[in-house]
Amino acid sequence: MNRPVKLGLAGTCAALLVVGAIGTYNIVHGSTAGSSRDGRPDAARGFDPSALSSTPPSNSDAVRWARTFLDDWSAQHLDGAAGDTDTPGAAAQALRRYKDGLRLKGLTFDHVLSAGPSSVTPGATKVTFDVRAQVAGGTWTYSSAVAVVHSTNGVPAVHWNNSVLYPGLGAEQSLSAGKLPAGATSAKVVASDGRTDLSTFSSLREIAATVRRNAKPTGGSTGTGVAVVDDGGAGVKTLKVFSQGRTPVVRTTIDARLQAVAERAVTDPHLQEKPAGTVALDWRNGHILALAHSGSDGDIAINGIKSPGSTMKIISSAALFDRAGLTPNSPAPCTDSLTANSQLFHNDPGVKADPGSTLAQAFTVSCNTSFIKDGFHYLVHDGDASALHDEAVDVFGMGSWSIGGGVATTDPSIPTDAQGGDQAAQFIGQGRVTATPLFMASVAATVRGGRFEQPVVLPGQHQQTAPRPIAARTAGYLRSMMRSVATSGTAAPRLGGLPGVGGKTGTAEEGDHTNGWLTAYNSRMAVASLVEGGTSGVDSAGYVVRRLLTGS
Repeated sequence: MNRPVKLGLAGTCAALLVVGAIGTYNIVHGSTAGSSRDGRPDAARGFDPSALSSTPPSNSDAVRWARTFLDDWSAQHLDGAAGDTDTPGAAAQALRRYKDGLRLKGLTFDHVLSAGPSSVTPGATKVTFDVRAQVAGGTWTYSSAVAVVHSTNGVPAVHWNNSVLYPGLGAEQSLSAGKLPAGATSAKVVASDGRTDLSTFSSLREIAATVRRNAKPTGGSTGTGVAVVDDGGAGVKTLKVFSQGRTPVVRTTIDARLQAVAERAVTDPHLQEKPAGTVALDWRNGHILALAHSGSDGDIAINGIKSPGSTMKIISSAALFDRAGLTPNSPAPCTDSLTANSQLFHNDPGVKADPGSTLAQAFTVSCNTSFIKDGFHYLVHDGDASALHDEAVDVFGMGSWSIGGGVATTDPSIPTDAQGGDQAAQFIGQGRVTATPLFMASVAATVRGGRFEQPVVLPGQHQQTAPRPIAARTAGYLRSMMRSVATSGTAAPRLGGLPGVGGKTGTAEEGDHTNGWLTAYNSRMAVASLVEGGTSGVDSAGYVVRRLLTGS
């Protein structure tokens, strides 16, 4: 970047001249610095800044002295121009920086006119003018002004402040011409297509802003023009563009078409304006394809930390397979109610008791008592209820993730110190168990893909791994059971008839209301949704998930 012209802020401004004028002014003023000009007093010899007159100079005197200053400046007699001001030292330094930073080739001034008494500088007359500067890359024109004062002995001077150089320039700012500097916010955060700006999606505006601040952009080219830069040379404001550059981009994993579907899905009329969040992942690599939310509670897709209800039965089933040796055909009696550690549990309305139920059948109809009975019997030993937590960490990668770009997410939790009724409630996703749609989408992705792939929003980002891959047998069992949920179980009203789809519904009690969940997968993606206040998973989150799976 070119060496900038250090300038500052003030109430007046000045400007520039053309190449041909320099030779002329050099002839006229080549030997006049520090002497009188055409019979007019010289500020360096007679102006007394400590004895300013409170009466503004006449319009004609102000214009005459402004022309003297502008003539010296245009001829690049910078010491002479500085001597025409009330602070020659500061003016000389600033004028040189202006010249160097813009790589000034020529400077002309026109329409030098009095504007009467200054409203900013007491005892001054304002003089306006137009500036035409030949700088690196092209011609730059702007309008400016100076304030002319005089001391009590009648000697005039241009009142110097840094805005003489350009109106409104900050004290720690400079001017630069040539290649435009790239400001910190100049990059564009785009979808995987490399074109679609993520800030055009309402759910992604904050995420796009965060990624822009933290990720390194690529592919940009620099334009040319005139810019204000800060003390470190970073772009603050572009004043003139001579040639357009190409905006650098940060490419993400977001699928623009699917994101548009997700934005519509979280406002589906069936939700009756209830807050909703959804996440879609590519189960092959963990790439976040879409992420959307509605309502005023923030981004509940990645930070809506709630009890996940029966969607947790995916992990509970995996723990029963891996740690207790059960199979989908293992007995799991479904009773109307069950007491565990002095707490009474019941099933959701519509679940019929079946004392001969298998684990697969209990999963399909989402029988709470079956999972509490088996989970409590096989996985809680001597008061130690950590088996579910360990399964979630070891196989499903539960932990502290970074999806990339500085985007904050809330971690799921399955406490290892569950006591009392919580030891049973955890197996049906209640008690102190919490999760987000992001995590539950990852759970479904692990089942479908056969391994945990940590969700990320930036391609190529480091992804954490799970301590061990999901067992092929366990993954096969879960896919078969989740397929039954989609075709003939609790998710069938929304997912039935969709090819290759498996899923699990969830309804979680929270205070005086319930939240609806559904997580599912197809041949390309895994999806999860949470609807706050949803009466059931299928009749709330089910609508969101179906729209993403069908792309409608």
